[in-house]
Amino acid sequence: MEYEQILTDLDDGILTVTMNRPKRLNAWTYQMGAEMADAIRKANADDNIEGILLTGAGRGFCAGADIEDVFKAQSDGSVGDTPRMGNWVRLIRESKPIVAAINGPAIGVGLTQVLPCDLLIAAYDAKLSARFVKMGVVPELASSKFLTLRCGFGTATELALTGRTVLGTEAAEIKLVDKAVPGDSLIAIATQCLRSITENPLEIVRSVKELLTLNATEDDLDVVMARESEALRRAYESPEHKEAIAAFIERRDPDFRAARRSR
Repeated sequence: MEYEQILTDLDDGILTVTMNRPKRLNAWTYQMGAEMADAIRKANADDNIEGILLTGAGRGFCAGADIEDVFKAQSDGSVGDTPRMGNWVRLIRESKPIVAAINGPAIGVGLTQVLPCDLLIAAYDAKLSARFVKMGVVPELASSKFLTLRCGFGTATELALTGRTVLGTEAAEIKLVDKAVPGDSLIAIATQCLRSITENPLEIVRSVKELLTLNATEDDLDVVMARESEALRRAYESPEHKEAIAAFIERRDPDFRAARRSR
């Protein structure tokens, strides 16, 4: 797939995916969603890529769905054969480490598309809002769950029912995002946070993500522990675990990249 609405750049194992409709504050379209999903799927299949960073071009991150391209088309029933991104939430939760660097407005789907990411880093002055109620629609992309998981029931309810906008600083205070940082250092800090994950064994990272996804709202502790036991059994057999043991005994830093290549 040739990309028209996103940019991709690979640097030392980190793929940066940039939403690229700056004149529209990167307003989301079906095509943009399909292109982003395609780039992430390809990154997950590429052994040279260890982590993925999502951001926006210009002064916007993603100012919500493009009114004409998305809402009007849905209202008119003219969506037709528009390219789709598939099960986005499953893709993100099963993906290699993925961090969102929120550099500007993240409104509606601009916010909910990144709630399942591993880390959300926002600029101090970024504007975030789950304002679906103001457009006469309801939250999507499992955001009614992820808002609650991130912020707690009370805060998630207030954000979803009022549709109010919060700045990056408040978003960090209420745990909607993980960190708020100066805008001019956003990409550097987000990349550093991503590398702090990718320096670990990637297969184990993906297993941990799976456990967090499945067990976060699992009531049966026997099921929780059974999943953990099975994941632990697989981990014991992994080259990365063996490399971690060898590095500890040999008093050196582990080389998980080499261990992965030995599979």
